[in-house]
Amino acid sequence: MSAQPVHHGDGGPPPLPRTQNAVAAALPPADRMEFYREMGEADETELLGVLRRWWLRARLYADPLPDDVRTDIEAGTAPGRPAGAALRQAAAGRETSAGE
Repeated sequence: MSAQPVHHGDGGPPPLPRTQNAVAAALPPADRMEFYREMGEADETELLGVLRRWWLRARLYADPLPDDVRTDIEAGTAPGRPAGAALRQAAAGRETSAGE
């Protein structure tokens, strides 16, 4: 019997667990301190959002975009619109539909 190679799906980085320790370990030191600060200041309703946001950032570091695209995303000038804006619009649409 021969050993089989390990594949990570599409050839990207291996999955990153959505845990505080895994996210912290995947971040550069300067960002890690900011992550711990935000986690420490978050109340029980904010913890999941903070962890999710930093998990996404850690994934970006693991599979980086080209510098110009990343710069545009961080500056808020990338094409498209923020997910938060889309979610607010969808929620407003549901409220309007419910009121009719």
